[in-house]
Amino acid sequence: MTPGALRAIAGRWLAERRPAIDVSVLDHRGSVPRETGTHMLVSATVVAGTIGGGHLEQVAIAQARQLLAEHDPAASTSPAPCDHGYALGPSLGQCCGGSLTLRHQLLSAASLASWPGAQPRFELQLHGAGHVGRAIVKLLADIDCRVTWVDQRESEFPPDRSDLPPHIQIVTSDAPEADVADAAPGSVYLVLTHSHDLDLRITEAILRRGDFAWLGLIGSATKRARFMRRYEQRGITPDQIDRITCPIGLPGIDGKEPAVIAVAVVAQLLALPAPSSVTHPYTTT
Repeated sequence: MTPGALRAIAGRWLAERRPAIDVSVLDHRGSVPRETGTHMLVSATVVAGTIGGGHLEQVAIAQARQLLAEHDPAASTSPAPCDHGYALGPSLGQCCGGSLTLRHQLLSAASLASWPGAQPRFELQLHGAGHVGRAIVKLLADIDCRVTWVDQRESEFPPDRSDLPPHIQIVTSDAPEADVADAAPGSVYLVLTHSHDLDLRITEAILRRGDFAWLGLIGSATKRARFMRRYEQRGITPDQIDRITCPIGLPGIDGKEPAVIAVAVVAQLLALPAPSSVTHPYTTT
Protein backbone atom coordinates (compact mmCIF):
# COMPACT_ATOMS: atom_id res chain seq x y z
CA MET A 1 0.00 0.00 0.00
CA THR A 2 1.38 3.38 -0.96
CA PRO A 3 1.65 6.22 1.60
CA GLY A 4 -0.94 8.13 -0.41
CA ALA A 5 -3.40 5.25 -0.23
CA LEU A 6 -2.83 4.87 3.52
CA ARG A 7 -3.36 8.62 3.99
CA ALA A 8 -6.65 8.35 2.09
CA ILE A 9 -7.78 5.52 4.40
CA ALA A 10 -6.84 7.61 7.44
CA GLY A 11 -8.90 10.51 6.12
CA ARG A 12 -11.86 8.25 5.48
CA TRP A 13 -11.69 6.72 8.97
CA LEU A 14 -11.60 10.20 10.49
CA ALA A 15 -14.66 11.22 8.46
CA GLU A 16 -16.43 8.05 9.62
CA ARG A 17 -15.36 8.74 13.23
CA ARG A 18 -13.87 5.28 13.39
CA PRO A 19 -11.54 5.02 16.41
CA ALA A 20 -8.05 3.91 15.39
CA ILE A 21 -4.47 4.00 16.55
CA ASP A 22 -1.77 5.50 14.37
CA VAL A 23 1.35 3.36 14.84
CA SER A 24 4.51 4.98 13.47
CA VAL A 25 8.23 4.27 13.39
CA LEU A 26 9.52 7.24 15.36
CA ASP A 27 13.22 6.46 14.83
CA HIS A 28 15.38 3.52 13.84
CA ARG A 29 18.98 2.33 13.99
CA GLY A 30 20.62 -0.45 12.03
CA SER A 31 18.74 -3.15 10.13
CA VAL A 32 14.97 -2.86 10.63
CA PRO A 33 11.90 -3.96 8.62
CA ARG A 34 10.72 -0.39 7.88
CA GLU A 35 12.30 3.04 8.27
CA THR A 36 11.50 6.15 10.29
CA GLY A 37 8.27 7.78 9.13
CA THR A 38 6.44 4.55 8.29
CA HIS A 39 2.82 4.42 9.50
CA MET A 40 0.24 1.72 10.16
CA LEU A 41 -3.41 2.17 11.16
CA VAL A 42 -5.10 -0.20 13.61
CA SER A 43 -8.82 -0.23 14.37
CA ALA A 44 -10.68 -2.78 16.47
CA THR A 45 -11.13 -5.03 13.44
CA VAL A 46 -8.90 -3.78 10.60
CA VAL A 47 -5.20 -3.14 10.03
CA ALA A 48 -4.13 -0.87 7.16
CA GLY A 49 -0.51 -0.54 6.12
CA THR A 50 2.46 -2.30 7.70
CA ILE A 51 5.49 -1.54 9.82
CA GLY A 52 7.24 -4.63 8.47
CA GLY A 53 5.30 -7.67 9.62
CA GLY A 54 6.63 -10.40 11.89
CA HIS A 55 6.59 -10.47 15.68
CA LEU A 56 7.15 -6.70 15.93
CA GLU A 57 3.95 -5.98 14.04
CA GLN A 58 1.97 -8.52 16.07
CA VAL A 59 3.09 -6.85 19.30
CA ALA A 60 2.34 -3.37 17.91
CA ILE A 61 -1.17 -4.38 16.84
CA ALA A 62 -1.91 -5.94 20.23
CA GLN A 63 -0.74 -2.79 22.02
CA ALA A 64 -2.81 -0.62 19.70
CA ARG A 65 -5.98 -2.59 20.35
CA GLN A 66 -5.36 -2.50 24.07
CA LEU A 67 -5.16 1.31 23.87
CA LEU A 68 -8.38 1.39 21.88
CA ALA A 69 -10.12 -0.79 24.45
CA GLU A 70 -8.99 1.52 27.25
CA HIS A 71 -9.91 4.74 25.42
CA ASP A 72 -13.18 6.48 26.29
CA PRO A 73 -14.52 8.09 23.09
CA ALA A 74 -16.53 10.53 25.21
CA ALA A 75 -13.43 11.85 26.98
CA SER A 76 -12.66 15.52 26.36
CA THR A 77 -8.96 14.88 25.74
CA SER A 78 -7.05 12.29 23.75
CA PRO A 79 -4.59 9.97 25.45
CA ALA A 80 -0.95 11.01 25.23
CA PRO A 81 1.19 9.23 22.63
CA CYS A 82 2.97 6.13 23.91
CA ASP A 83 6.53 5.41 22.76
CA HIS A 84 8.08 1.94 22.99
CA GLY A 85 11.67 1.04 22.13
CA TYR A 86 12.63 -2.37 20.75
CA ALA A 87 15.92 -4.10 20.12
CA LEU A 88 14.63 -6.52 17.53
CA GLY A 89 16.96 -9.40 18.33
CA PRO A 90 17.01 -9.42 22.15
CA SER A 91 13.45 -8.14 22.65
CA LEU A 92 11.53 -9.94 19.93
CA GLY A 93 13.74 -12.75 18.66
CA GLN A 94 13.87 -11.35 15.12
CA CYS A 95 16.95 -11.77 12.98
CA CYS A 96 17.21 -8.05 12.22
CA GLY A 97 20.06 -6.58 14.23
CA GLY A 98 18.64 -3.08 14.54
CA SER A 99 16.46 -1.25 17.02
CA LEU A 100 13.60 1.20 16.70
CA THR A 101 11.04 3.21 18.58
CA LEU A 102 7.34 2.90 17.83
CA ARG A 103 4.82 5.59 18.68
CA HIS A 104 1.18 4.71 19.34
CA GLN A 105 -1.26 7.60 19.24
CA LEU A 106 -4.95 8.05 18.61
CA LEU A 107 -5.61 8.84 14.97
CA SER A 108 -6.70 12.47 14.70
CA ALA A 109 -6.61 15.30 12.22
CA ALA A 110 -3.55 16.65 14.02
CA SER A 111 -1.67 13.34 13.92
CA LEU A 112 -2.50 12.88 10.23
CA ALA A 113 -1.26 16.40 9.46
CA SER A 114 2.11 15.49 11.00
CA TRP A 115 2.73 12.65 8.55
CA PRO A 116 5.68 13.44 6.27
CA GLY A 117 4.97 14.20 2.65
CA ALA A 118 5.60 11.14 0.51
CA GLN A 119 8.43 11.41 -2.03
CA PRO A 120 7.51 9.15 -4.95
CA ARG A 121 10.15 6.76 -6.21
CA PHE A 122 9.71 8.20 -9.70
CA GLU A 123 7.32 10.13 -11.92
CA LEU A 124 6.46 8.11 -15.01
CA GLN A 125 4.83 9.09 -18.27
CA LEU A 126 3.69 5.78 -19.73
CA HIS A 127 2.68 5.75 -23.40
CA GLY A 128 0.59 2.76 -24.39
CA ALA A 129 -2.49 1.06 -22.95
CA GLY A 130 -2.11 -2.28 -24.66
CA HIS A 131 -1.44 -5.62 -22.98
CA VAL A 132 2.00 -4.69 -21.62
CA GLY A 133 0.93 -1.21 -20.56
CA ARG A 134 -2.03 -2.57 -18.62
CA ALA A 135 0.17 -5.21 -16.95
CA ILE A 136 2.69 -2.53 -15.90
CA VAL A 137 -0.02 -0.30 -14.45
CA LYS A 138 -1.40 -3.24 -12.49
CA LEU A 139 1.99 -3.66 -10.78
CA LEU A 140 2.46 0.07 -10.19
CA ALA A 141 -0.89 0.36 -8.42
CA ASP A 142 0.75 -0.62 -5.11
CA ILE A 143 4.04 1.24 -5.60
CA ASP A 144 4.70 4.77 -4.40
CA CYS A 145 5.12 6.59 -7.71
CA ARG A 146 3.20 8.96 -9.95
CA VAL A 147 2.00 7.75 -13.33
CA THR A 148 0.50 9.59 -16.27
CA TRP A 149 -0.87 6.91 -18.59
CA VAL A 150 -1.30 8.15 -22.16
CA ASP A 151 -2.95 6.58 -25.20
CA GLN A 152 -4.89 7.72 -28.24
CA ARG A 153 -7.41 4.92 -27.80
CA GLU A 154 -9.96 5.53 -25.07
CA SER A 155 -11.23 1.96 -25.56
CA GLU A 156 -7.91 0.46 -24.42
CA PHE A 157 -8.13 1.88 -20.92
CA PRO A 158 -10.03 -0.10 -18.25
CA PRO A 159 -13.77 0.60 -18.57
CA ASP A 160 -14.10 0.57 -14.77
CA ARG A 161 -11.51 2.94 -13.36
CA SER A 162 -12.75 2.86 -9.78
CA ASP A 163 -9.95 0.45 -8.86
CA LEU A 164 -7.21 2.74 -10.17
CA PRO A 165 -5.40 4.47 -7.30
CA PRO A 166 -5.15 8.27 -7.37
CA HIS A 167 -1.45 8.22 -8.24
CA ILE A 168 -2.28 6.80 -11.69
CA GLN A 169 -3.88 9.34 -14.03
CA ILE A 170 -5.30 8.49 -17.47
CA VAL A 171 -4.89 10.85 -20.43
CA THR A 172 -6.58 10.20 -23.77
CA SER A 173 -4.67 12.21 -26.34
CA ASP A 174 -4.92 12.75 -30.09
CA ALA A 175 -1.22 13.74 -30.19
CA PRO A 176 0.66 11.88 -27.45
CA GLU A 177 4.00 13.35 -28.56
CA ALA A 178 2.70 16.77 -27.47
CA ASP A 179 1.98 15.41 -23.97
CA VAL A 180 5.72 14.85 -23.46
CA ALA A 181 6.02 18.56 -22.61
CA ASP A 182 3.58 18.18 -19.70
CA ALA A 183 5.77 15.82 -17.64
CA ALA A 184 7.82 17.18 -14.76
CA PRO A 185 11.57 17.65 -15.24
CA GLY A 186 13.41 14.48 -14.23
CA SER A 187 10.53 12.19 -15.16
CA VAL A 188 10.99 8.71 -16.54
CA TYR A 189 9.29 7.64 -19.75
CA LEU A 190 8.12 4.32 -21.13
CA VAL A 191 7.05 4.17 -24.77
CA LEU A 192 5.17 1.06 -25.87
CA THR A 193 2.36 2.12 -28.18
CA HIS A 194 0.57 0.17 -30.89
CA SER A 195 2.43 2.02 -33.68
CA HIS A 196 6.14 2.18 -34.53
CA ASP A 197 5.64 5.58 -36.17
CA LEU A 198 4.00 6.88 -33.01
CA ASP A 199 6.79 5.37 -30.88
CA LEU A 200 9.28 7.26 -33.06
CA ARG A 201 7.47 10.61 -32.71
CA ILE A 202 7.11 10.26 -28.93
CA THR A 203 10.70 9.21 -28.32
CA GLU A 204 11.98 12.00 -30.56
CA ALA A 205 10.00 14.54 -28.52
CA ILE A 206 11.48 13.12 -25.30
CA LEU A 207 15.03 13.19 -26.68
CA ARG A 208 14.65 16.77 -27.86
CA ARG A 209 13.26 17.81 -24.49
CA GLY A 210 16.34 16.30 -22.84
CA ASP A 211 15.63 16.72 -19.12
CA PHE A 212 14.42 13.17 -18.51
CA ALA A 213 15.86 10.72 -16.00
CA TRP A 214 15.35 7.59 -18.11
CA LEU A 215 13.68 6.61 -21.38
CA GLY A 216 12.61 3.06 -22.16
CA LEU A 217 11.35 1.98 -25.58
CA ILE A 218 9.78 -1.41 -26.11
CA GLY A 219 11.18 -3.43 -28.99
CA SER A 220 13.96 -5.65 -30.25
CA ALA A 221 17.57 -4.85 -31.08
CA THR A 222 16.46 -4.64 -34.73
CA LYS A 223 13.89 -1.98 -33.88
CA ARG A 224 16.50 -0.07 -31.92
CA ALA A 225 18.93 -0.06 -34.86
CA ARG A 226 16.23 1.11 -37.26
CA PHE A 227 15.16 3.89 -34.89
CA MET A 228 18.78 4.96 -34.32
CA ARG A 229 19.27 5.54 -38.05
CA ARG A 230 16.10 7.60 -38.25
CA TYR A 231 17.10 9.69 -35.23
CA GLU A 232 20.48 10.41 -36.82
CA GLN A 233 18.73 11.53 -40.01
CA ARG A 234 16.71 13.97 -37.91
CA GLY A 235 19.79 15.54 -36.37
CA ILE A 236 19.74 13.89 -32.95
CA THR A 237 23.26 13.37 -31.62
CA PRO A 238 24.79 9.98 -30.72
CA ASP A 239 25.08 11.04 -27.06
CA GLN A 240 21.35 11.71 -26.94
CA ILE A 241 20.52 8.47 -28.73
CA ASP A 242 22.63 6.48 -26.25
CA ARG A 243 20.25 7.53 -23.46
CA ILE A 244 17.50 5.29 -24.86
CA THR A 245 17.03 1.90 -23.21
CA CYS A 246 15.80 -0.57 -25.83
CA PRO A 247 14.99 -3.41 -25.39
CA ILE A 248 13.47 -2.77 -21.95
CA GLY A 249 13.33 -4.99 -18.89
CA LEU A 250 15.78 -6.09 -16.22
CA PRO A 251 18.28 -8.54 -17.75
CA GLY A 252 17.89 -12.16 -16.75
CA ILE A 253 14.07 -12.18 -16.70
CA ASP A 254 13.10 -14.15 -19.79
CA GLY A 255 9.68 -14.44 -21.38
CA LYS A 256 7.47 -12.47 -23.75
CA GLU A 257 4.18 -12.77 -21.89
CA PRO A 258 2.85 -9.28 -21.00
CA ALA A 259 2.89 -10.06 -17.27
CA VAL A 260 6.52 -11.26 -17.42
CA ILE A 261 7.61 -8.22 -19.42
CA ALA A 262 5.82 -6.01 -16.92
CA VAL A 263 7.66 -7.57 -13.97
CA ALA A 264 11.01 -7.08 -15.72
CA VAL A 265 10.23 -3.46 -16.61
CA VAL A 266 8.91 -2.49 -13.17
CA ALA A 267 11.98 -4.09 -11.57
CA GLN A 268 14.10 -1.96 -13.92
CA LEU A 269 12.23 1.18 -12.86
CA LEU A 270 12.72 0.36 -9.17
CA ALA A 271 16.46 -0.03 -9.77
CA LEU A 272 16.80 3.51 -11.14
CA PRO A 273 18.70 6.10 -9.04
CA ALA A 274 16.67 8.16 -6.61
CA PRO A 275 15.29 11.36 -8.20
CA SER A 276 17.58 13.63 -6.18
CA SER A 277 20.69 11.95 -7.60
CA VAL A 278 19.68 12.21 -11.27
CA THR A 279 21.34 14.78 -13.54
CA HIS A 280 20.10 15.89 -16.94
CA PRO A 281 23.10 16.84 -19.10
CA TYR A 282 21.31 17.18 -22.43
CA THR A 283 18.63 19.75 -23.08
CA THR A 284 17.89 20.63 -26.69
CA THR A 285 15.28 22.51 -28.64
